[in-house]
Amino acid sequence: MGAAPSTPRSETSEEQLVAAFVGRTPYPISSEFWNSLLELPLSLQWPRHRVLHACQAFAQNNYHTKHLAKLLIHLVWCLRDAMSAPDGSTSAYKKAINASYIASVFLKFTIENTRTYTWEELSLDIDRTENGLENFPKDQSLEHFVMQGILHYIGTAPVSGHSLFLHHELLNFMIVAMSTQLCSGPSPEAKDVHPFLDAAMLQESNIVTSVVRRLLLNFITRPRLPFNGSSHPIFSDNGEPGVLRRVGSAAANIVLLPLYTINLLAGSSGESIGSPLADNSLLVLLVLIHYRKCILVDDLAINNSETSDESQNLMESSAFHDNPFCKALQNSKDTQFDRADIEGNAHNDAVVRLPFASLFDTLGMYLKDETSVLLLYSLVQGNVDFLEYCLVRTDLDTLLMPIMETLYNAQRRTSNQIYMLLIILLILSQDSSFNATIHKLILPSVPWYKERLLHQTSLGSLMVIILIRTINYNLSKLRDIYLHTNCLAILANMAPHVHRLSGYASQRLVSLFDMLSRKYTKLAELKNDKVLKIVSDQIEDDNIADDMSTELHIYTDFLRIVLEIINAILTYALPRNPEVIYAVMHRQEVFQPFKNHPRFNELLENIYTVLDFFNSRMDMQELEGEWSVNKVLQVIINNCRSWRGEGMKMFTQLRFTYEQESHPEEFFIPYVWRLVLAHGFSFNPGAINLFPVEIQVERNKMCRILGGKKDCLASFTSIKLFFLKTREVFVYIETRDYVHSFLLI
Repeated sequence: MGAAPSTPRSETSEEQLVAAFVGRTPYPISSEFWNSLLELPLSLQWPRHRVLHACQAFAQNNYHTKHLAKLLIHLVWCLRDAMSAPDGSTSAYKKAINASYIASVFLKFTIENTRTYTWEELSLDIDRTENGLENFPKDQSLEHFVMQGILHYIGTAPVSGHSLFLHHELLNFMIVAMSTQLCSGPSPEAKDVHPFLDAAMLQESNIVTSVVRRLLLNFITRPRLPFNGSSHPIFSDNGEPGVLRRVGSAAANIVLLPLYTINLLAGSSGESIGSPLADNSLLVLLVLIHYRKCILVDDLAINNSETSDESQNLMESSAFHDNPFCKALQNSKDTQFDRADIEGNAHNDAVVRLPFASLFDTLGMYLKDETSVLLLYSLVQGNVDFLEYCLVRTDLDTLLMPIMETLYNAQRRTSNQIYMLLIILLILSQDSSFNATIHKLILPSVPWYKERLLHQTSLGSLMVIILIRTINYNLSKLRDIYLHTNCLAILANMAPHVHRLSGYASQRLVSLFDMLSRKYTKLAELKNDKVLKIVSDQIEDDNIADDMSTELHIYTDFLRIVLEIINAILTYALPRNPEVIYAVMHRQEVFQPFKNHPRFNELLENIYTVLDFFNSRMDMQELEGEWSVNKVLQVIINNCRSWRGEGMKMFTQLRFTYEQESHPEEFFIPYVWRLVLAHGFSFNPGAINLFPVEIQVERNKMCRILGGKKDCLASFTSIKLFFLKTREVFVYIETRDYVHSFLLI
């Protein structure tokens, strides 16, 4: 069986080769069998039950045959041949593609159906004294050897011609190999084993930086098939899909089919659609940069942590290895400019060099995709150079307009995507130059905004409008407190730098205070009614009163932040914002009920100082005919010149900063794998422990616990995620326990 000829085979001989691979007879690694297997044209299609039977047989026999380990070694050897082939041999590429694809299929089936999460079923140990393995590195594990070979090829081999198909297959293999994470719990533990991911983290820095650079360049350049792949000489003569296609579509439940499954990539005309290589490159990068390897720093035993206190102690006693891929992304530099080079502090270590301009533009084009949003977050949160590059761009609308449009259509997006976008805006809004620039950038029109015609509106005004609209949507639909706080934090950071806020944005800002004040008043009345009822009925039900007190306290904080925002505009930017003055004067009655409120009175004193000044100027005007909006505005503009701010109290500016929580992996690892699944990679639901598979059932269950409000949670999977910081006081939002604690003042 191992001496199959290299001449064209019949279907019977092809099936025999695959049957031998999954069978009980072990073939030595030096056997001709492996060349014969990898030279298969893979033009057959098996029925579903036969493919499933093949996967099951392989899983049973691999422990004895070690065929998976041997195939992976041959994969690395094929990659070396492909790189060294002087003439770009199609045979070398074809064998490497086949090795990668066959390994992916059976590796995935084994991972999905494992019973032990130490992965003995993979049988990655191999007899190194076997003939043909004389040169196998003695100090390396098999998984390290495999990942080194694959990552080296991805990072160094150019993406063109034949190699494009091989790059795609290797990225598919990477996703399959790293999918062991789906079988672990949501919180990384020291006992977790991820053979291929752990091996990737141990690679040399030059391999790591080359891989990060290549994956990002794939995302930027988005290589496409310029032809109908079935006509390419790398494939079989008749160009039909592979024999294991059924494994991909049915039995093994993997939909990351090989690139030569042309119907996924090209239409009948042969024109390529999208860039699967770019999509998979980004997915692999996100999995790599967000992985955390947990280690114990003391002798606490996992098996002894039976109580919650001991579990907490165990969490506190754990630490994480540095992630070299994350560090490489965070230390990436622009190919056009590096401040360290200019200052004479050039980096001696390997550094990822990228065209930031192209990366910025590509991100702006694809921010409708959640993976691109998460990449942008990872860059602005972790890479100081890229953040500074974004802040000095004069065309900030390249990034901000897609963000605004996505927030405008929030009901069509996932809550996590909305969170990421708001955090990105919060990070950007921490910079005063950003806040000044967005008000100077004028948009000719905003075609996707349907409620009102927006012409010659500043980008800053549009941001105010969209953020307030997001708050309104959240208040009526999602009722997520963190989302409220984040929106208000961005507005607060922007407030002192507002310049010529539009009339519509100014009206929406005052209307926001009005809406929150009505909610506050209603809650206060309900609370009083409940307290009276409890007292009159002599019922001891403190929980109801406590819940209403908490909600009332939250709305009190929201109202104060909005007043701080209005106060900051009037204190620091009044002469530049006549429309804000007009909106406050037009709706001044909404502030009256809170004039003597102990939490608001000091802020309202400033607002009423402004109102008194401009109301008196209005009374002094001798007017012919009726007042009009334009006439009122003109009076305001004229008197802004004489405004000196007398009687105004100067408060410390309310400034929010973003700090990532100490265990972000509890959120990001499940989130990244949800994105992988959403992009076409399917996995046996019964084997997934990383997050609840039936998320809607879990969400409804939690909402029933919280009183039947089905929209009460924006994201069931958001776990203990973020800190906001203002005036040295932390605002801690913890959604894992569904406890929201706000200490704003």
